[in-house]
Amino acid sequence: MNSPQRSRSIFRFAAPHNFYHLAGRLAPWFAAAALALTLAGLWLAFIVAPTDATQGQVYRVIFIHVPAAWMSMFIYLLMALWSAVGLVMNTRLSFIVSQALAPTGAMFCFVALWTGALWGKPTWGAYWVWDARLTSQLLLLFLYFGFIALTRAIEDPRRADRAGAIIALVGAVNVPIIYFSVKWWNTLHQGASVSLTKAPSMATTMLAGMLVMAFAAWAYTIAVVLWRVRPMILERERHTEWVGPELEREAQIRGGKA
Repeated sequence: MNSPQRSRSIFRFAAPHNFYHLAGRLAPWFAAAALALTLAGLWLAFIVAPTDATQGQVYRVIFIHVPAAWMSMFIYLLMALWSAVGLVMNTRLSFIVSQALAPTGAMFCFVALWTGALWGKPTWGAYWVWDARLTSQLLLLFLYFGFIALTRAIEDPRRADRAGAIIALVGAVNVPIIYFSVKWWNTLHQGASVSLTKAPSMATTMLAGMLVMAFAAWAYTIAVVLWRVRPMILERERHTEWVGPELEREAQIRGGKA
């Protein structure tokens, strides 16, 4: 298959009908990968990785905290990207994917804040301080909530898509603020655990556990979003010809399993 043909074959999945079936096929594989990676990551994090000389056992919360914080930022940037694609290309699927990402991003953002509080109590002596990193991360959670609330409150899907896209694009400015806050301001939060420009400052097993947990979070996100997208597509496309037969086919499958 030459390059133009391959490009056309990929872009056909921009159609909700085609993406609906692709999502159904891929989601179980990513779910299985997420489970396997999570088990491997927890084994590395809580059994293989050594005890930290300074923080003791409490440092192990970073194996959940850091991947969750990474994902909360990456997912928001993906929301902004898909929103921009939707606005420029006027593709319904782009807005659907953006809205499907939001609950998972909010969940990771909450987990990052919660685990950070658990780590902060023995380290700083308080569950919460109005630190630049923590405050900007809390703002990210509010942006997620605002995006979800606004897109669900507006009944007209097109208006909801565009209103949500504006929040996603404007709120994306907060992501680099979160990332660079420890460099721009005098903050209690430690610097980046992993850097692309410096050698890792942690043991190899610690780094391996953190990266495996990050890959597990990615696989989980993809699986959940693919599953979440499917009913959203059916709702948006309910007036099209293909939805009725598809619902009948799935009802027959469920009836056969029962």
